[in-house]
Amino acid sequence: MATPQEKKDYQDYVEKNSPKTNLALQMVKAFIMGGLICCLGQFIVNVASSKFGLDKETAASWCSMLLILLSAVLTGFNLYGGLVKWGGAGALVPITGFANSVVSSAIEYKTEGQVFGVGTKIFTIAGPVILFGIVTSWGLGLIYWIGKLMGIV
Repeated sequence: MATPQEKKDYQDYVEKNSPKTNLALQMVKAFIMGGLICCLGQFIVNVASSKFGLDKETAASWCSMLLILLSAVLTGFNLYGGLVKWGGAGALVPITGFANSVVSSAIEYKTEGQVFGVGTKIFTIAGPVILFGIVTSWGLGLIYWIGKLMGIV
């Protein structure tokens, strides 16, 4: 059992060695980073619509694909990590963060080979997101279907 002095010493040690963070500054950076990603996405949609004559839905699909590609390329060149370090959740939450997690896992395990490395580990981080997304969609679809059968929806 630790004495009160040992507990206090440990608490002082933890406080001294824990990284000091400024929550307000982190939130502002995340807001800016997320906003920049969204502005880039809107720019892609606007260009695809006006210059290439795509309808809004097709332009949005191209936007998603290009943002995923850009994130994957930046991750491959080890540049996306710097964006995440600066922008925090602003760079991790959007679709670009999901692409980054998939590509990061693939890069990390490429030395293990294509099948036992990349093939088995590529969805290490993204797998739970996909799984729970599918299960939730299925469950909500079932509730909607039952609601339609009962005349509620």
